[in-house]
Amino acid sequence: MAVPLAYNVRSVLKRWTSAIVAVLGIAGTVGVFVAMLAMANGFRATLMASGSPRNAIVWRAGADTEMVSAVSLDQFHVIEDAAGVARDARGPLVSGEVVVIAAFPLTRTGTVANVQVRGVSPRVLEVRDNVRIAAGRFFQPGLAELVVGRNAVKTYSGLLLGSTVRFGGGAWKVVGVFDAGGSAFDSEVWCDANVLNEIYKRPTNIFQSVTARLDSVSAFSGFKDALTADPRLSVQVDRETAYYEKHSSAVSSMIRILGFLVAIVMAVGAVFGALNTMYSAVAERSREIATMRALGFGGGTIVVSFIVESLFIALAGGVLGCLAVLPMNGFTTGTMNWQTFSHLAFAFRVTPQLLVQGIVFALFMGLIGGVPPAIRAARRPIAVALREL
Repeated sequence: MAVPLAYNVRSVLKRWTSAIVAVLGIAGTVGVFVAMLAMANGFRATLMASGSPRNAIVWRAGADTEMVSAVSLDQFHVIEDAAGVARDARGPLVSGEVVVIAAFPLTRTGTVANVQVRGVSPRVLEVRDNVRIAAGRFFQPGLAELVVGRNAVKTYSGLLLGSTVRFGGGAWKVVGVFDAGGSAFDSEVWCDANVLNEIYKRPTNIFQSVTARLDSVSAFSGFKDALTADPRLSVQVDRETAYYEKHSSAVSSMIRILGFLVAIVMAVGAVFGALNTMYSAVAERSREIATMRALGFGGGTIVVSFIVESLFIALAGGVLGCLAVLPMNGFTTGTMNWQTFSHLAFAFRVTPQLLVQGIVFALFMGLIGGVPPAIRAARRPIAVALREL
């Protein structure tokens, strides 16, 4: 014989003051838990969106990032001629690229942030077909002109369309704003690779990486094998998606670990709140429990009843915590990408999967907080409880 669910609901509503304390504790814990996971999810998704499965990135063998890589012009031509590279009437779809870090003030705080400035080839828009010019125009080769990612325009001061900025010892004019579909490129500033090398007084015709558009996704294996086996080259070849996934792992893992640590600390407090609520319910309902036992309800039924009540409180807290964090979906923030030592703007991504994880986490806290009081209620001697009436 089971205790009706309505009995548990009425019991929670009757003791609403103590129940609210437990609900709010669980809601706060779930909110922080989901928010931290949404932050890590958004950071990873931003970098993952930067790559295309049809693109391959070629960089020096042994380099950790393209920042410490070098590819010569002769090697660039070998990559252009490799089998599997997509071509059109103008030639192979390949972009030789260089990367520097420039300091720009953040719009919100005025503090200086490291911004990734990427020197690219004039063919980069054909290589990365997920990038389009949203305002203005593309830079002219050979001129000190910039096109700026849409997040960079909002995040950093001085990069508005038509403005002139100084960095690297040169004066640059912003001639366009590009939209990279929410990827990491949206936080970058692009210019002509040869001009960037010249202004930074770097060796000419030296790139740090080469991005090639392939004929198809399946052409990657043949392209990689041909380049890594070529004695003229000493390079490593990755799919662009794999490259950016690798570079997102360190920071996203750190955010997740911090999120779990904070959530665990808060969960301890939330569980104590649930324990206090349920122990109070046991003390206040001793005669109800004794009467139920006298009517034939077994100890196991009493345990299940109190656990259901605790899970009901936890579910309410979990739902409240998830609702509280929903407005953060799409909220743009920024952090340092420790792989490139540059600032990256990204948006929180609250997904259905994260909300489910938040609810499960809340129910777990409710279970931990409900079991001990439930066992105590079931073990309470009937005769002792009835004498207290």
